[in-house]
Amino acid sequence: MDVLLELLDPKWWLGMLGPLATVGVIAIIFAETGLLVGFFLPGDSLLVAAGIFSTAAAAQGLGIAPLSLPTLLIFTPVAAVAGAQFGHFLGGRFGRKLFDKPDSRLFKKEHVDKAEHYFEKFGPAKAVVAARFMPIVRTFMNPVAGVLEMNPRRFFVWNVVGGVVWVELLLLLGYFLGAKVENIDKYILPGVLVIIVLSLIPIVREVIKSRRAVVPEPKGRHHAGR
Repeated sequence: MDVLLELLDPKWWLGMLGPLATVGVIAIIFAETGLLVGFFLPGDSLLVAAGIFSTAAAAQGLGIAPLSLPTLLIFTPVAAVAGAQFGHFLGGRFGRKLFDKPDSRLFKKEHVDKAEHYFEKFGPAKAVVAARFMPIVRTFMNPVAGVLEMNPRRFFVWNVVGGVVWVELLLLLGYFLGAKVENIDKYILPGVLVIIVLSLIPIVREVIKSRRAVVPEPKGRHHAGR
């Protein structure tokens, strides 16, 4: 449990990265959006925390130098877009065999199924943008789009839209909170848990709907023939 909390806590990541925190955030965002094994990495919470600790007061409380907000605002969206493009390439290049393998500790077929469900439900453009705000789904959405042969040019356009909006919104939200709220670092882990719960609500709701849709009709309720 302690290890899980550390992995979920963006303060742990930023403290571990130390003077390389700015570069580390950019690299983690690329890995989380572009590498299938990166789904467990923090995304939303790390971006908010990076914005918070780009303020001097918050960074001093953590014992690190402030992150460079201009660098984050420029290069983190690039990493998010590049990661997603790499994921799309993997899906288009290797196709179904990329996903048709047994479950392991790092790979669950259900993650792919969820991404494919949203792709088919919302349509390619909306799914690529909306997935940015859904943990796990955003990692698998990009290769799924490649597997389902979403036009590369169309994918790039909506990938850029989703990546820029997602990254800049959360970074600036964090920066605003860091500048306005005293001792904000004390609230980060509870805030992370709230973010996770809120982002998982759409997924849970869709799972419940899908299970209800396949509930078999109880026996003994057949209509009598005339």
